[in-house]
Amino acid sequence: MSTSPSICLVMPYFGKWPFWMPFFLQSCRLNPSVEWLFYSDCAPLDNCPENVRVVSMSFADYCQHVSSRLDIDFRPTQAYKLCDIRPAFGLIHEADLQGYDFWGFGDIDLVYGDLRAYFTAERLQSHDLCSTHARRVSGHLCLIRNTPRMRDAFKRMPSWRQRFCDPQHQALDEGAFTRLFLRNKNLPDFLQKILGTLFNPWYRRSEFVEAYSTPYARIDWHDGSRNFPQKWYWNKGKLTNDQDGSREFPYFHFIVWKRHGWDQLPPEQLQASTSFALSPSWSISPQGFEREQ
Repeated sequence: MSTSPSICLVMPYFGKWPFWMPFFLQSCRLNPSVEWLFYSDCAPLDNCPENVRVVSMSFADYCQHVSSRLDIDFRPTQAYKLCDIRPAFGLIHEADLQGYDFWGFGDIDLVYGDLRAYFTAERLQSHDLCSTHARRVSGHLCLIRNTPRMRDAFKRMPSWRQRFCDPQHQALDEGAFTRLFLRNKNLPDFLQKILGTLFNPWYRRSEFVEAYSTPYARIDWHDGSRNFPQKWYWNKGKLTNDQDGSREFPYFHFIVWKRHGWDQLPPEQLQASTSFALSPSWSISPQGFEREQ
C-alpha cells in the first residue's frame, strides 16, 4: 500500500474531445496512483483507464452546480471561462473530493510522465500548493492540499464573485490567485524567498519551481537558451526528449505545436496516429505523434 498522499485532478471539459485524447489517457493509465475526474458532455471515451472517471452532464447543468456551490450567478457563454474558477474546484466539488489529500486542476493538451517521481511523498507533505512554474500558479497543472483553508483560499482574491461572473476570461488561476502566494512575482528569487517566508504565511507552505514542461513559451529552457527539444519520447510512462538525455519530466505541454504547426498538418494524418496510442512507446514532434520501436 502506497504511503504517498492521494491526488485527484479535476477536469471539467465540454465540447468535443481532441484527437490526441487517447495519448493523454494512456499517460494517465501509467500513473495508476493518481486519479482524474472529468465533468463533460463529450462522447464516451474508448479504452478509458480505471483511474479516469467521467461524470456526464451538460455545460448548463455544470454551471448551475457552480452557481449553487458558490452562491453566485455563473452563466458563461464559453467553456474557456471555467479556467477562471479553477482555484475554487476544491469547494465546488468538495463532495466528490472527500478522502483525497490533494486536488488539482490542469489542461489536457499535454501528456504526463511519471508524476509520482516528480511529486514525491516528501515534496507533497511539506507543501499545501505545488506549482510547476517558478513565477505563477501553473494553470496546466497545479496541486492543492484538500483542507478547508486551501479550499477557501480563492475567496481572498479581490472581487472574486464579480470576476467569476464576468463572462470574459480573466486568467484568474494564473493571475489573481498567484498573487495570494507571490505578492510581487517579479522580485529576484532570493528576495522573494526572504520576504515571502517572513511576511506571507501563504507563501511558506507553497512551492513554485519551474518544471520546464512548456517549451517555446515565455520561459527560457533550463540552460538559459531558447534552444528547445524538437522531439519528446513517452516510453512506458517515462517522459524524456531528444536534448536532455535521460532527464525525465513530469509532463509535456504541447500548446505551441498544437497552435502553430499541427494546425497545418492533414487532419487524417493526426487522426490516424491514435491507432498506436496504447503502444508502450511513442514520440511527439511538430509532425504530431509517431510510433517508436
